[in-house]
Amino acid sequence: MANGILIVDDASFMRMMIKDILTKNGFEVVGEAENGLKALEKFKELTPELVIMDITMPEMDGIQAVKEIKKVDGNAKIVMCSAMGQQAMVIEAIQAGAKDFIVKPFQADRVIEAVKKVLS
Repeated sequence: MANGILIVDDASFMRMMIKDILTKNGFEVVGEAENGLKALEKFKELTPELVIMDITMPEMDGIQAVKEIKKVDGNAKIVMCSAMGQQAMVIEAIQAGAKDFIVKPFQADRVIEAVKKVLS
């Protein structure tokens, strides 16, 4: 499996923020996607080591994307991003196969902690 992280969020500034945190901490970002459909395509194409996925997105939300990615690779490692007040969705995402979650607005150390935990 290729090393690297796929970032999925419909807001480009969020992708940029996560990418910045990851690259400053020595992680490689191999791709970005703005919705669950694109995430699924990119996942198949790039086989990333980890996916950081937003929950609320157009076309296909994060929860559906987790389910689809898990069909492609049952061992896929996915960390969900959610805004405050989305606990029910986070629980649903974890039941669908996500390994951890981070809450927006992001704290850099929490992002890195989640990534290291899931990758170890």
